Amino acid sequence: MFQILVTLAIYMLIVIPMGIYLFKVATYKKTFADPVFNRIDNAIYKIGGIDIKKGMNWKKYVCSLLITNFIMMIIGYIILRVQSLPIFNPNGIENMEASLSLNTIISFMTNTNLQHYAGESSLSNLSQMAVITFMMFVSAASGYAVCVAFVRGLTGKDKWNMGNFYSDLVRIITRILLPLSIAVCLFLVWQGVPQTFSGNITATTIEGTFQDIALGPVATLEAIKHIGTNGGGFFGANSATPFENPTIWSNLAELFSMMILPGACVVMFGKMVSKPKVIKPKDLKKKSRMEIFGGEGKTVFTAMSTIFIVGLVVCFFAEMAGNPLLGEAGLSQAMGSMEGKEVRFGVSQSALFTTTTTSFTTGTVNNMHDTLTPLGGFVAMLHMMLNLVFGGKGVGLMNMVIYVLLTVFICGLMIGRTPEYLGKKVEGKEMKLVALSIIIHPLLILGFTAIAVSTQAGMSAVSNDGFHGLSQILYEFSSSAANNGSGFEGLADNNLFWNITTALAMFFGRYAAIIIQMAIAGSLMSKQRVNETVGTLQTNTMTFTISLVVIIYIFAALTFFPVLCLGPVAEHLVLWA
Repeated sequence: MFQILVTLAIYMLIVIPMGIYLFKVATYKKTFADPVFNRIDNAIYKIGGIDIKKGMNWKKYVCSLLITNFIMMIIGYIILRVQSLPIFNPNGIENMEASLSLNTIISFMTNTNLQHYAGESSLSNLSQMAVITFMMFVSAASGYAVCVAFVRGLTGKDKWNMGNFYSDLVRIITRILLPLSIAVCLFLVWQGVPQTFSGNITATTIEGTFQDIALGPVATLEAIKHIGTNGGGFFGANSATPFENPTIWSNLAELFSMMILPGACVVMFGKMVSKPKVIKPKDLKKKSRMEIFGGEGKTVFTAMSTIFIVGLVVCFFAEMAGNPLLGEAGLSQAMGSMEGKEVRFGVSQSALFTTTTTSFTTGTVNNMHDTLTPLGGFVAMLHMMLNLVFGGKGVGLMNMVIYVLLTVFICGLMIGRTPEYLGKKVEGKEMKLVALSIIIHPLLILGFTAIAVSTQAGMSAVSNDGFHGLSQILYEFSSSAANNGSGFEGLADNNLFWNITTALAMFFGRYAAIIIQMAIAGSLMSKQRVNETVGTLQTNTMTFTISLVVIIYIFAALTFFPVLCLGPVAEHLVLWA
């Protein structure tokens, strides 16, 4: 517990400065790095013919995102289909099969990074760099760009201008993702993560047999996969293998990397939507760290943190409780349930990593989620089903704001006040879009799960016929729809059925949500600001924060609890009967 508390305390120290920097980048304010980055950005603008002064409304912004992403999907798909060419292919990897290529390219362009393959044996170094690593930068930057535009829409300072997508994309890559990735990459190389173009090395083991050891440009991929909340991995075992995550220090670096930007987005949001206040010099010392978030940012950050901490506590104590059947057999479980976990991380860092990767929708793993205790797997699935506990690449913030609008509407009805948020009236049009945005996520998860359990093609991949088998299916579609990418890897998912269904869940889970949420921001953006009165519902209070958390849990219970009862909850009850 001490390890976890120290890790979270350090995170709180670094997330606020990063949020302030992200705010300055989003609002084109001056930063210490401008003399260097301005030259790089201007050169890219000139080559690409980008006019940063030319703003876009929400429709044009979304169209620019979709067209750019679609073109990159086509290029990436072609590379995967011809990767057998002798270009950065020292191991002679063959071309990737058609349905798997489609699944992979949609996975990495939607920032999901779901892998139905083992990277070291299925991808050439060219594919690892030109498709996987490249997509990790662009997909993460696309998500953050949309988030920034979404917040601009909520502020409503300009009734039609949400910014320029291409400018936002470039600035986020050059000023945030690339510098952070270089720093993390060098740190990981120092800790022992490979970074080379060499092919596999055949080594002689102690037993006298031979073993192929895969190498490649691992550190660069590892850095952006966590910074961009991407997930995936160079190796099939992901961050559980020492070549991706060799030490406790690399584990902490990867934890902070995946946590920093989603949390910083909340700080950015709070500063962008808050009204500027004049603070006297004598009052500076009285200003708490939470006030730096701004009133609305504090509400969102507190709600996210509450759900995260509750999930972390449940996951930690569930894993520490171990397996009662092993206890009955006389086997000591003083270290907790160590099945599927790395000894160098233990239960504490594994539970923290599991809760973090599914809360921040990164998808990287440092332990086998298929071997989590039922309640540990329950927490991982629930946080992906909610898809708003910080979330990744700005999407978590956007999803949380949707629930804020829902809470404003419900509380307004309960106390007889007109629903308002950030000085704009929330009316029927916005609430219809909010309802649609909330419904589409469970529709994808539960709809595809129902198809899988009712067809031979879906059930043939399940390795466990009991309650855990349903959990494997449910986890796969929860991960896909939430653009997370982790999985209960007991599922044999590399076949036509699973490649196509998860590709559809990833595609609509990403782009349908973005289109609807941007439409909401565009609608609020065009409205006249109303004056705050005594009848205005305050959304920056602790009472509202509690209401927000309760409504989120109620929605989760009404939507997902029945199917969770048939999976991890039933498995837990049977195990501890």
